[in-house]
Amino acid sequence: MSHMMSTAVNTMNQLQKQFDLISHNISNSQTTGFKTQNASFSELMVQSINNQSAEEKEIGRISPLGIRQGVGARVTKLPISMQQGSLKTTGRPLDIAFTSPNQFLKVSDEGALRFTRNGALYLMPLDNQQGTQLVNQDGHPILDENNNRIVLPNDISNIQINDHGQFTAEGLSAPIHLGIIEVKKPQLLEQKGDSLLGLPDDLNVEAGEIYTDLTGDAGLRGNIRIQQQTLENSNVDVGAELSNMMIVQRALQFQSRSISISDQMLGIINNIR
Repeated sequence: MSHMMSTAVNTMNQLQKQFDLISHNISNSQTTGFKTQNASFSELMVQSINNQSAEEKEIGRISPLGIRQGVGARVTKLPISMQQGSLKTTGRPLDIAFTSPNQFLKVSDEGALRFTRNGALYLMPLDNQQGTQLVNQDGHPILDENNNRIVLPNDISNIQINDHGQFTAEGLSAPIHLGIIEVKKPQLLEQKGDSLLGLPDDLNVEAGEIYTDLTGDAGLRGNIRIQQQTLENSNVDVGAELSNMMIVQRALQFQSRSISISDQMLGIINNIR
């Protein structure tokens, strides 16, 4: 395989990843609290060719000697955009929206810690009928500031969630503080489905370097900004995503054409007598 074909094939594989990412963003444009993800590229590999007969001919050169040619590109980063989505009023007491862009609710996903900005909450009866559990729209339990599931009496009413994430209601013996974090390094988080984010499985840094728990003990709950009876729309710009999709399609066509031209050139060379 020629160098041109190798470069085109490598680049096409990475462009397909970007195309899939754009499709995922568009498909979640109506998902409450969804955060768009973008692809960042870098050169895959550089091959150096030493074509100088004598180094003294290159006096004053700033870059390294020789010719460097790459063999394609690769996706190096998939950063998540923390841009605030637009807010919509629902009038529903269990709907909340963050008005600070880096704050997330804690959610339990089959025992794994996840984070979400989807504030559409529900009360789900427990199997033993001894109360209800606060969950998100997918049935995942919402956690309190101590990472415990929030279990409530069956007969609560007049639910109030204040600006700092304190949950109160008639029939509830004591206020409950929702588990909320503030993300410091969103580039290290991964999409875990729909509006859920989580830590990568091969995490090489401490969780405390990625996010901060906004707990009362640390005096950080005053930083929480929540608006009740409101939900946050996704921050996906469908117009921008469609434009990016067209650009990626053109790039894929260009790389495909490069392979075709390279194949034709090899055919001509093979037919030379």
